[in-house]
Amino acid sequence: MTKADIVNEISRSTGIEKSAVLATVEKFMEVVKDNMASGENVYLRGFGSFIIKTRKEKTARNISQNTTIRIPEHKIPAFKPSRVFLDQVK
Repeated sequence: MTKADIVNEISRSTGIEKSAVLATVEKFMEVVKDNMASGENVYLRGFGSFIIKTRKEKTARNISQNTTIRIPEHKIPAFKPSRVFLDQVK
C-alpha cells in the first residue's frame, strides 16, 4: 500500500477531501521525522513506536581492496509495533 492508497482509503471512508487528507498525512510524517531527527521517540498507543536505535561500532571488510574498515557507532530509525498490532497481524 502506498501513500496515495492510504490517502484514497481515508478520503473514501471519512468523506474528507483528498487534498486535506494528503496534507494531514504529509504533516504527520514531517512531525515524526522532525522529532526523531532531534532525538525523540514517537509513541502511538495501540499502533507502535517510532524509536531511535543505536548500532554499535563494528569492523567490516572492503572486499574490493581486501582491507578492514571500522564502521563507527551510529543511530538508525526503527519501528516497534504494539502488542495489539502484532496480535492482529498474526
